[in-house]
Amino acid sequence: MRTYLSKLAISTEQRPSGMSTLSPDNDKVLIDAFDYFLPRYNFSERHAITIHGQPSDILDTIADYRVQDDPLIRQVISLRELPGRLSKHLSAPPLDLDDFTLLARTEHTLAYGLAGAFWRADYGLCSLPSADAFIATKQGDICKLVLGFTVAPISRSRCRLITKTRVLCLSDKARRYFTPYWFLIRPVSGLLRRRMLWNIRRIIEQN
Repeated sequence: MRTYLSKLAISTEQRPSGMSTLSPDNDKVLIDAFDYFLPRYNFSERHAITIHGQPSDILDTIADYRVQDDPLIRQVISLRELPGRLSKHLSAPPLDLDDFTLLARTEHTLAYGLAGAFWRADYGLCSLPSADAFIATKQGDICKLVLGFTVAPISRSRCRLITKTRVLCLSDKARRYFTPYWFLIRPVSGLLRRRMLWNIRRIIEQN
């Protein structure tokens, strides 16, 4: 992760207020994050929204956001997890951002990682204590996922918030299992991503 942060000329512990804004390519920093943590992938999705707010406030809101705070998203996740809970294969709290590993935060970007057999009732999550552990995970009948957010200033008071998701299957078996699961959840996943962006915009603009 140090190499990635040095490429962006920023430390995870200090975000200089004088750092320049993004280039005209609003996805540039986010693409850099994905290319560092998950350069190869089998599946991806992208969503964006315009928000009246400052980059630091938007990223802070994302970091604090929990999908369980949204009744609709909470119900959707409950339905997804119902078979696992009925069969006693899932006893952990509902899936949320707390289950992801923070890979990197810069002045304009947040990136999270997750690894597991996502098609299983309990998601088959792997323990990833650090970004280095995420990068080092390269084998197994599992998938790796990167969820990223970038904030691209478009004026003094408005930003474009972009979220992207990439998924890499680490084996042929994982791909065979994950592919139908992806196409099944893809419409719902897109709805939940857009709903999350709407909620973040609402929180920022109400404050």
